[in-house]
Amino acid sequence: MRAIGKTAALVVLAGILCAADPQAALRERMVREHIEARGVRHAAVLGAMRATPRHLFVPASVRDMAYEDRPLPIGYQATISQPYIVARMTELLAPAPGQRVLEIGTGSGYQAAVLAQLVKRVYSIELVPELAASARETLRRLGYPNVTVRQGDGYKGWPEEAPFDAIIVTAGAEHVPPALVAQLKPGARMVIPVGSAQGDQDLLLVEKDLKGAVHSQNLLPVRFVPLLRGKR
Repeated sequence: MRAIGKTAALVVLAGILCAADPQAALRERMVREHIEARGVRHAAVLGAMRATPRHLFVPASVRDMAYEDRPLPIGYQATISQPYIVARMTELLAPAPGQRVLEIGTGSGYQAAVLAQLVKRVYSIELVPELAASARETLRRLGYPNVTVRQGDGYKGWPEEAPFDAIIVTAGAEHVPPALVAQLKPGARMVIPVGSAQGDQDLLLVEKDLKGAVHSQNLLPVRFVPLLRGKR
């Protein structure tokens, strides 16, 4: 009950901030036309997408495009994913209060901010030091205290905090990293784009059943920037 209370309070706070935000109407249209219209139905996910100020997670040079359904550059050859993909991947995780979620590829921090309103704690890993530092500061400034960002190699996961209730990967991996599968709890799921940086990628849902067996299904074609490796 305590975890649920904290999550609810965070959503209420985001809603209050949203009500005073002139961008709220643009977010509402984004959700209605680009997310709900394409089949996302999870009420809490839709609420988080309405509440999260995407324009504050992108550079000033592209801020006027923040609520269009398109990826945007955030520097260092990285992008912030289009809103529909953020919402769809979040819904596929089946987020719930009390969960501990690992994100691979912090980027600007936007996906972590969306998740922070839906789960107990988000652990996020970013390879690029400058992006990790910037996302950490943005999340702190905007008031997402249940997100922890660290710089590191996402292929290795975060073994010190494992196991996780869910894992989301926000860049295209060469393969499903065994370390991430190992860090899933029984009954947990992972959403991950897999494929070539130059060719086709597929969004996969990887589920570990209560006996520890792993099952995956191919959901839809996608195109993400590559998930880079750290020094080996």
